Parts: sequence; structure tokens; C-alpha cells
Amino acid sequence: MGTWYATREDVMRAADSKETARNAAQIDRGLEAASRNIDALCHRRFYPEIATRSFDWPNSQHAAPWRLWLDASELVSVSAVSSGGTTISTADVLLEPAQYGPPYNRLELNLGSSAAFGGGQTHQRDITITGLYGYRNDESEVGTLAEALDTSETGVTVDGATSATVGVGSVLRVDSERMTVTGRTMLDTGQNLGANLDAKASTVTVPVASAAGFAVNETILIDAERMLIVDIAGTNLIVKRGWDGSVLAAHTASADVYASRTLTVRRGALGTTAATHTTAAPVYRWDPPGPLQTLAIAEVLNMLGLEQASYSVVLRASESGGERTRDLRGLAALRAQVYDGYGRKARLRGV
Repeated sequence: MGTWYATREDVMRAADSKETARNAAQIDRGLEAASRNIDALCHRRFYPEIATRSFDWPNSQHAAPWRLWLDASELVSVSAVSSGGTTISTADVLLEPAQYGPPYNRLELNLGSSAAFGGGQTHQRDITITGLYGYRNDESEVGTLAEALDTSETGVTVDGATSATVGVGSVLRVDSERMTVTGRTMLDTGQNLGANLDAKASTVTVPVASAAGFAVNETILIDAERMLIVDIAGTNLIVKRGWDGSVLAAHTASADVYASRTLTVRRGALGTTAATHTTAAPVYRWDPPGPLQTLAIAEVLNMLGLEQASYSVVLRASESGGERTRDLRGLAALRAQVYDGYGRKARLRGV
């Protein structure tokens, strides 16, 4: 599982898909393919990754002696630089273009310093740069840790209503460690049903003691029935009954209310190291650019439709006659929009 530009839940909501293991595996496969296709389309990787990379110097860039073009190894920030085995202070390093980066596509030495590239026995891998590589590091705070973590735990519980925005495929950061969400399971919210519910789809009000810990678009579980929260009014959750293919049923007052709050994560992701974290440590979610997220969802929906029809279904009559073809103009327009806005364009080596 790589880093995705949308979550499993994003696709399921867009497709109004039941949450079954078969659908989940199919969607996960589509998200992996869609995300890597976006990387290839734009000739760059968008997710933040801590890494150490080496560059030849001098090389074939024909650049000024104080400038290193990073090409596909774009930087968000830098933490260490060396050349020819000599450490260069990060205070003597400029990331450009400063006017609108990140991403930064070149590294320059401050001409007011004595720093210089070169000095190694050969030109091969003379420059070494450690930093945060990627497009941007846009993050949103989604809550806090409900309990402390050691370095090996893979079950993470996040407090806060915005934790409902975390899905399978989300990249989280706690302190300096990044984690990839690989699964979600139900957790007792500590809330109970405030009145009896009958087994009617028209009964959509779920009273609880406090709705502060819930969020719109969050799925809750009462007994064996899943419900989707579509609105919140005071201490009432307004829901869609029988969600995710669950069976509509009657429920008695005081029944426990569960929500998908326990996250299964892969620790030490994207070049970070698994570490200990304290209770109430802030949890941040990395947010990919919106058009990338939209395209990833569209690509998966298209793949699901093609797979269900054995890649042979046709949706509209062609202009040439009775033959019918699948209309992909909307998807093609999305791809063009993403490439125009986020694609890494070629540059001349002479600059």
C-alpha cells in the first residue's frame, strides 16, 4: 500500500457503495493505481517524505556553480546538506523559488557565504541533501490521541469530532512521526441511545446526551445496524438508516452508540521513525491538493464501472452511427486540469 490521494471512504461515499470486504479490496486496488497514475501524469510525487538523496557535482545540468536543480526530487524543507564530505550549514542554503515555493525545484548557496559545492574525490554523488521531499505539506488538525502510544502499537484512537474525516489511506502525523491508516474499527463512543427507535426508515432522529463528539458523514453503529449521520440538531443525530447494507432494526433506549474511531496504522511511514507519544498529543492529517483528490476518486469510479462491465460496456451512441462508446470526456478534462495545474513541465538544461 502506497500513499493515496483519496481515501476508501471518499470513494464509497461517491459511489454510494456498501462497505463490504469485496468492495473495500477493489477500491483499495483502484486507489493505488489511480494515485500512481497521477504521479506519472504530473511527473512528480505529491506526498511529503523524509529522505536523504545524493546528486552528482559537477553534473550535466550546465548550471551556475552555486545552483543545483533538483528535477523530480523537489523539496519542501531541508535539514542537512553536505558536499564532498564537508557539511554545509543550512543557513548558507537557499531554497528557490522563494516567491511561491514549496515545492522548491532548486537549491542555491548563499553567495555571501564561503560555502561551495565539490571537493569530493569524484563527481559522483558529491552532494547529499536530507530533507522533506514532496510537493507541499498541507495539514489539518483532526483531534488528539486518546491514549499514549509506545513504538509498536498499531491501534490508534483519536478524540475529536473531526477524526471522522480520517479514512483508510489518510496520512497522519503525531509529533515527528507519520502514520498511514490501513483500517478502521468501531469504538464505543461513551454515548447511549436516548430513546427507543423502531424499525422504520422514516425514523431518522437519534437522540444522545451530547452530539459534540459526532460529525456529519460519520457512520455510527447501534446493535448491528449502521447509520450515516447527515445532520446534527442540538443533541439529536439525523441519520440515514440501514446504511452500508446493514439491516434496519428496532433499538431500545440506552443501547451503546459506536463509531469508527479506532484506526489501524502503519507506523514510521514516509521516512519517519516510530516513536512514543503522550496522551492528548495533537494529530494532523496530510491533505493532498483538492483536484488530485477529485481525480483519484473519478479514476477509481471509472475503473469500478469498467470492471463490472468486463471493460466492454458502452454508454452513449457515437456520432458515426449505431455503435455505442463509453464517454470519457469528463475524466479526460479532469486529467487535463490536474496536469495543467500540477504537472511538472520540462525545463531547458541551459538555464
